[in-house]
Amino acid sequence: MTTAEKIYTSLCILFSVLLVIGNLTYQKFVSLPLPFHTFQLSVGAVLYPLTFLLTDLIAEFYGKERANFCVRFAIIVNTLAAFIIAGMSILEATRWSKIDDATFHKVFGFYSIAFMGSLIACYTAQAVDIILYLWIRKLTNGKHLWLRNNGSTAISLFIDTTIVIGFMTAFGILPPEHMSLLIYNSYLYKLFFTICSTPLFYGGVWVMTFATARTTPAALK
Repeated sequence: MTTAEKIYTSLCILFSVLLVIGNLTYQKFVSLPLPFHTFQLSVGAVLYPLTFLLTDLIAEFYGKERANFCVRFAIIVNTLAAFIIAGMSILEATRWSKIDDATFHKVFGFYSIAFMGSLIACYTAQAVDIILYLWIRKLTNGKHLWLRNNGSTAISLFIDTTIVIGFMTAFGILPPEHMSLLIYNSYLYKLFFTICSTPLFYGGVWVMTFATARTTPAALK
């Protein structure tokens, strides 16, 4: 296996892990106080913007097909996780179990619903992100790396956030009166996170450029 293949495999695994963790922890909502705003959002969304950074890196070095495959692979992993958790919830807890059936169901009972919303949102938003990223790269002749990374992600994150929160509101997981506020807070945080992670994206491109022995991108010259 070449270095490029090892990196691609690692990125796909990391993408899948972030998606599974986001789905497993979405029911806990937190406040993240920053000097200019206090964000109220699902803890599962805290690291979620990194998934778009990963698919942008894959699209940059491996192309559209491999980036889309990474998304499909993660969806399959999440599907397996949903079936496994559903099977575990059927098993009855012992009397001395610290986690009884009611508690387990309270934490993981809505996972399948969250999974469906996440699946639809992820597949749609990531597809848009990959298309926009490569389109902006072509439009700018490979220059302005920050523009295609932030531009494609900003639009895609709004699509993702609206779909997943709207889906969970429709199924009664989230209260309708909090829907607009949650979309606003979640999207604003993700956008802020994306902008702040721009240096990380540049660093990722540098590392992968040398690791895969590819010519330095025009955006970094």
